[in-house]
Parts: sequence; structure tokens; C-alpha cells
Amino acid sequence: MSTSYVIKTGLTASTNTSYTISMWVKFTKTSVASGSPYMWSCGAQGSGAQGLYINNSDMKLGYYGHSGYTSHSGLSDGSLRDCSGWYHIVWSVNAGTGTCYINGVQQGSTRTGIAPLNAHGGTEMALNTYVGTSYSTYDDLGPLMSHVHFIDGTAYPATTFGETDSTTGEWKIKTSPSVTYGTNGFFLFKDNASVNDQSGNGNNFTATGTVTQTEDNPSNVFATFNPLMLPGSMNYINGNTSIRPQANSVDFQGASTLAFSSGKWYVEFKYLENDGHQMFGISTTKGCAENKRNDEYVGETASGVSMYGSNGNIYENNSTTSYGSGWGNNSIIMMAVDADNNKIYFGNNGTWYNSGNPSTGTNGYSYNATNLAGFKYIVSSNGGVGYDNVDANFGNGYFGTTAISSEGTNASGLGKFEYDVPTGFTALCTKGLNL
Repeated sequence: MSTSYVIKTGLTASTNTSYTISMWVKFTKTSVASGSPYMWSCGAQGSGAQGLYINNSDMKLGYYGHSGYTSHSGLSDGSLRDCSGWYHIVWSVNAGTGTCYINGVQQGSTRTGIAPLNAHGGTEMALNTYVGTSYSTYDDLGPLMSHVHFIDGTAYPATTFGETDSTTGEWKIKTSPSVTYGTNGFFLFKDNASVNDQSGNGNNFTATGTVTQTEDNPSNVFATFNPLMLPGSMNYINGNTSIRPQANSVDFQGASTLAFSSGKWYVEFKYLENDGHQMFGISTTKGCAENKRNDEYVGETASGVSMYGSNGNIYENNSTTSYGSGWGNNSIIMMAVDADNNKIYFGNNGTWYNSGNPSTGTNGYSYNATNLAGFKYIVSSNGGVGYDNVDANFGNGYFGTTAISSEGTNASGLGKFEYDVPTGFTALCTKGLNL
């Protein structure tokens, strides 16, 4: 069972055979070892239950209905393995016939034999209703969730809750859909982490674990570390923003989900160890592909550049340049990348190294524009010694599960950071890429 979820006990036992679930979900894992993680469920083990889950064998959406009713696997046409963006999932049930939509597109054919909400003696929703987990113990995909609607009594299509952007062609949220929620209906996580129902029904939930608000949302997706480029010697946690190495003395590269070829970008890293062997920097697509499992640090080849925490030197193409000084335990390392002028800047706890000033373009390190041409990723790399734990703030306003202690200025308005974002720089996010 997920360590963070919300639960509502004692909803009215509905007699409705029609309902709609609409939610936006961003997964943090590409697979699960066992079980089938649920995003919505109601009931209890041994007392009747139903819910929406991700099948651990193929990562497709499925519906579970208790004994006597039909369960359906493969509701989605494809596997839901994308950890870089958000999925809009709609499960619309009309008189026992269900229709699934992913990002506005109907998936396959309709499915029959869907259990009514009172399928097990009227007890299922009356027992427990869960969002973000299941009625039992299953593996966890650690999803981020937004705009979670439950409609009791009416089957709505996906177009009720989303629409195609006329400019970008992307599927986007309708923030205030015109719906009738019914007795048991609720609306959670519209614009904050509150577990209070925003449908007007007062069906408030209770949080188990820590439920936090992130800047990452369906309207503006922020970079995280990419689990599809995860070296075998490390784990990602906290929504893929924290690195936890699993092996000592192993070099690795962890790369961002989003990349850039131009623009000015800012990110912060909190270094949680005191041996100073972590490296932060940028790497090209080639570098990330070649080095993620090859026991190479960022800057060992021509395809990357980074700063080494042990001594503050910058490494590029296996050459060393003196730039700053080493950092210690709990240091917050600032990094600014000016891809328009091929410069990178580093700082520690609010002060830029080498008297650098990204806002004016002075005293930055000039990397090789030819070797680092094309798309570049923000990377964190281990220098081959120790278990170096790192929390990254790509603009979400958190280091791990701890909120920033104070918010610096940020003219772009995109993302929340501990220190002032240099003039002209912004967070690596989808809105930032479109500035």
C-alpha cells in the first residue's frame, strides 16, 4: 500500500450503476515488482471491492470488480510507462457498461458487466473509498495526482474534463467542468494539497502519510530525473527528484526528463553527504546514452561538463579547471546554464563561485559549444566514491519532502527556489521551454 494516500470512510451506499472517475496522474516508476497499484478503489479485502489499477505485467490500465462481476484488464490500448508527463484517465460507466479514455482518446471498445457502487450488499463505498492506493496491500507507483473527480450517478465523456489546445494541439485540463456530482461525488486536488472536497458536497477525505503540493502539474510539467535512464546502481525517490545510490565506488549519471538546446536555466541541488564526491552539470543526448551504465562520470568525456564537490573543480573532456571550492553536508548548490552563450555557473548557499554573475554574464565557465551541441540534460553524477545522496529542486519548491525554507525572487514566475533566480533564467519546465 502506498505510504501517502487519502481515504474517506462512510459514504452513502449508492444504488447507482452509472458513475465517472476523472483524474490526472503522473507516475514515478516505469514498472512494479508485484501486485497491481490502484489509483482509485472502494471497499475492503474480503468484503467486496472494486477499483482502477495498473497491471504489473504490461503496465496497462485495468478495472477490478469483486466476485460475481466482470474484471477487465487492458483498458488502455498501450502501456502507461511515461514518467515525464501527465496522463488524463477517465473511466466512465453507464448502466454497467464502461468506457475508458486516455488523454481524451477512447481506448478500444466498451466493457460490460461493471459492478454497481453497492455491488456487495451496499457496503463498498460505505466501507472505504481510496484515492492514490488500493483497498489492500499492493506495490506502489508513487503517482502525482491532480484534479480528481468522482461523479456519482452520471457517465461523462473525457471532453467534459479536458479539451484540445487550439495552439499546441495538446490535451489540457478544464479546471471547472460543468458536472453534477451526485450524493457521493467529490473533487480533490484542484489547486492545492488539501484533502477537502471542492465539489460542494463536503465529502472531505483524510490523509495517510504526507500529502504535499508540487509545482509540477498537468498545465506545467517540471523536469525530474528520468527513470528510463536509471543506472542499475541507484534509485530515485520523492517523485524522481532524489538520488539514492545503491553501490559504493560506482560512477553514474542521472539525467533530467526534459532537455534544452538554447535558453537560460536554473536548478538547485541539496547535497546530503559529507564526502563531497557528487558532481553536477550538463550532458548531451550522446553522453547520457553512452555513460548511464558505463561507470563514467560527467565530464570524463567530451559530451559533458560538471563541477566536482570534493574540490570545486570543473571537469570537461577529462580535463580539470579550477573554479570554486568543495562543498559540505547539506550545502545547497546552485547551477545556472546559459545555453545561448555556452556558459555554466555554480554557487553554494546563495553565493556564486569565482565571483560569477549569471545575470550579467560575467565569470562563468565557457564549455565547448561544438562538443556539447544539440540537446542538453541537467545531470547529477557520482565521482565513484561513497553513497552520495542528493535532493534536486527543479522548481517544485522541495528538497525531497522538505519545503524550501525561504523563497528567492524569480522574475519568470515559474518554479519556487531557495535562492534568487538570476535575471533571464528560469526553471526547466514545459512553460519555460515555451518562453
